[in-house]
Amino acid sequence: MAIDSKTPRTVKAPSYFDALIPVFTLIILVGSSVALFGLDAVNGPLQVAIIISTMVTAVIVLKNGHTWDEVSESGRKGISTVVGAIFILFAVGALIGTWNMSGTIPTMVYYGIQMITPNWFFPITFLICVVVSMSIGSSWTTAGTLGVGLVGLANMLGLSPEVTAGAVISGAYVGDKISPLSESTVLAAQLNGVPLYKHIRAQLWTTVPAGVVALIAFIVMGINKSGFDATVTNNELSRFSELFHITPWNLLPLVFLLGLSVCKVPASLAIMCSALLAGVMAAFMQPQAIVRFVAEPDLATPLQAVKAIWLAMANGFQENSGIAQIDALLSRGGMDSMLFTIWLIIGAVTFGIMVDDFGLLNKLVTPLLVRAKGIVRLFASVVGTAIGLNIAAGDQYIALLLPTRLFSGEFAKRGLAPENLSRIVSDAGIVTSPLVPWNSCGAYMAAVLGVSTMAYMPFAVFNIVAPLLTLALGITGINIRRIPIATLPEDSKGNNPGAEPIQK
Repeated sequence: MAIDSKTPRTVKAPSYFDALIPVFTLIILVGSSVALFGLDAVNGPLQVAIIISTMVTAVIVLKNGHTWDEVSESGRKGISTVVGAIFILFAVGALIGTWNMSGTIPTMVYYGIQMITPNWFFPITFLICVVVSMSIGSSWTTAGTLGVGLVGLANMLGLSPEVTAGAVISGAYVGDKISPLSESTVLAAQLNGVPLYKHIRAQLWTTVPAGVVALIAFIVMGINKSGFDATVTNNELSRFSELFHITPWNLLPLVFLLGLSVCKVPASLAIMCSALLAGVMAAFMQPQAIVRFVAEPDLATPLQAVKAIWLAMANGFQENSGIAQIDALLSRGGMDSMLFTIWLIIGAVTFGIMVDDFGLLNKLVTPLLVRAKGIVRLFASVVGTAIGLNIAAGDQYIALLLPTRLFSGEFAKRGLAPENLSRIVSDAGIVTSPLVPWNSCGAYMAAVLGVSTMAYMPFAVFNIVAPLLTLALGITGINIRRIPIATLPEDSKGNNPGAEPIQK
């Protein structure tokens, strides 16, 4: 009888040094890429830095006794978590291309130039995005549709696209944080075992003040904006009218998308349907734009339309109007424009999942929990953990899920109601995600708005103020809700059973 000579495999728990190496590698490489390449770092160097950091993590995991199959499975799991985001990105790329070709974005800009004064542009942008994001519950859809048009309009008016992007993101994340239609809001409530509307009411204590601060900030930033040159503006408006048939009917793809979103049609499907509708409408509403774009006069008209729709969705729409601002606004989109962003997201989330799966993140976070003796330190530990995970793990859902797992038992021990924790992880985990260039949310916002994360970051006022306010509540003791300590028993691991995660 053959004897199995294989020795049992020993898996070692990671040391603190093991846990620190991937994080320090990420910080050094990301910092170096930004220092060397500036804002162009997102076009490849940043992705390389994150993938090398992932490889370093894999070496540490193998050194501790895990197999390559386990490492590969962790990587596959990481990629599977962003499949939905990848389809949304491809759909948004297609949508930007066909919305430009169909006249949807040109019409938004044309009417916007006539209706919005520079002094009030930033606060109006913020408020519009608040209303839309509250209505549909999606920061990504809000930014990828209205946000694109508003940033384009800012460029046309000679206003700061960076401040406009900050206003778009600030408004979009108000709805992402408190709309009952937002999957982030629902997830934060369910992870913490809090009824949805109870969670939303707790959120209002930071969301409303942060929103007011953001609105005031955008009003102040717009006060000294002078009126735009009427001659230049009239030339641009005239050129829009020559290039496209401007009519309110061009806004039908936008209305259609908002309707699908309210009906809770999955985001990628809703956006793609709107992109296809815009492409079909272009064949009837903007035949001259299709002829210019395809530039094949010998091709039959129906085939020109089919080719134009196909190209706009794949590679984006191209315009050569002779006016640089118009060409920059309209020559955008296409699924291929999202490939750098998808590369970035896949690398970042794979890194985040791997350091989480093999206990490296938990090794770093546990000391925070041990040292969080008072309420202020406990709140600060949750905020620091959530923000740190947005930086290290590159995904807001990890930043929402892991702090809930780690801290729910401690909140129960201290008689702190779970809605305290659900509010903190939302303020620090959801809202700060678009402030990190390699986070899936930051990469998405930069891609669709055409403004780098580092450029719009200082102007995302709501996203900066919200976590500061949640810390202020801990310091002042305002609206800290308590429960009898015995109300929430712990399991054998010290976790709150009400905080069991749900599938993303």
